[in-house]
Amino acid sequence: MLLLEVEHLELSFAGLQVLRELSFDVEKGTIASLIGPNGAGKTSVFNCLTGFYRPDSGRITFNGRSILRRKPHRITRAGMARTFQNLRLFKSMTVLENVMSGMHCRTSAGPIGAVFKTGSQRREEELINLVSEECLAFVGLLESKDRRASNLPYGDQRRVEWARALATKPKLLLLDEPAAGLNHDEKQELIALILRIRDELGITILLIEHDMGLVMKVSEKITVIDYGAKIAEGTAEEVQNNPRVIEAYLGSEDEELL
Repeated sequence: MLLLEVEHLELSFAGLQVLRELSFDVEKGTIASLIGPNGAGKTSVFNCLTGFYRPDSGRITFNGRSILRRKPHRITRAGMARTFQNLRLFKSMTVLENVMSGMHCRTSAGPIGAVFKTGSQRREEELINLVSEECLAFVGLLESKDRRASNLPYGDQRRVEWARALATKPKLLLLDEPAAGLNHDEKQELIALILRIRDELGITILLIEHDMGLVMKVSEKITVIDYGAKIAEGTAEEVQNNPRVIEAYLGSEDEELL
């Protein structure tokens, strides 16, 4: 079953074409990757999927419904969450508060409830706290919940961002270069966490990543783009041995990838 379908996506800025007739899909329950050289348009794809950019043409269907022209918070509520290439945490807030902030799309209590602390407001706050703690426990950071986010090591700050994304209850999780800035041991933990998110939580994953070792280990399907257009698609082995991919992105056939 297809969870995400992107069809003939076109995007340009001031006459510069960023995406060209791009089509790909992601099956429910899988881990897929979108790779390509710097400037290929990968993050622009994520921005189109999440409503930050409006494509010039094309179709985006998520969970059977079009999400074109939807606001970002409505797309999040529909079940699509993302992390960013650069950390976007509230560094003056605690770890727990950062994760709780991700649940705004799931809240329903209005300003009256917030002012007068109605029963429904209190129950909602308790649920937000509980879910946020569960997400922190899942990524291994529950003991750090009361620390300021800025005081955590970089790798742990990355995991806070992941917990915040998980708190939105996504069906599809978009990861934009999750291994950036991580050391070898942290990357191995990241691989295990990606697999756990899919296997234990049932969340489909689409990731952008330059670490080809990581991509090849976790991806069941890889889409390769260059200058905004798809040049290859398939399994890790098929992509790794594709002459066009080797020429555009991976380097010589003798280059060690894993």
